[in-house]
Amino acid sequence: MSDCDNKILVVEDDPTFAAGLVNGLTKQGFDVELATDGANGISLALKNKYDLVLLDLNLPGRDGFEVLTAWQTRLSTPIIVLSARTDLDSRLKSFSLGAVDYLPKPFWMEELLARIHSKLKIRAESPHRIISWDNAALDLDARSVSLNENTVEFTFHEFNILSFLVERPGRAITRRQLADEALPEDGDRYDRTVDSHVSRIRNKLGSLASERIKTIRGVGYRFDPP
Repeated sequence: MSDCDNKILVVEDDPTFAAGLVNGLTKQGFDVELATDGANGISLALKNKYDLVLLDLNLPGRDGFEVLTAWQTRLSTPIIVLSARTDLDSRLKSFSLGAVDYLPKPFWMEELLARIHSKLKIRAESPHRIISWDNAALDLDARSVSLNENTVEFTFHEFNILSFLVERPGRAITRRQLADEALPEDGDRYDRTVDSHVSRIRNKLGSLASERIKTIRGVGYRFDPP
């Protein structure tokens, strides 16, 4: 895969540093998008498909640790932290929250590129995580759902709910858990909203595949694999 096939999200608030980073990566053939605050970074990463994320920790509003926490169970994209913080606690906390690498500022662009290529190579060589049952298949990395080998269109929130359930087979998941993990923090998180999403998911999956999603009265839902 060439660099031009790879899309990178940069979450950085310093205008000069961000401009240099975006310009340098673009010259290397990467498709780069920039978020200048934590809230926008969270939103973009969860709505769009990126091959890698570069994240600063000192962000306005929601800092890098809050961003990592928001992504922790909802984002499989590799994250490299770029930060002026050199202390061990910041490094360890970043790794514990899901970062795959940590590069202190200032750094050589050549070193960043080497780390990026290393992470992209690992990602390219890793097989897609696909969960199949009955006549359905869920591709967690491509964020796609197929039924009888035909792609079925799922909204962003529907996919989040379905993937959260199927990745935890046999476990009763409360409506509150689904809302907290699969729906946006600034959106409608009522129980009825979760129920509406699940109803649409069942309709799209059809009778065979949707029968695996069981309603647990007074609690929520459970995915029972074949």
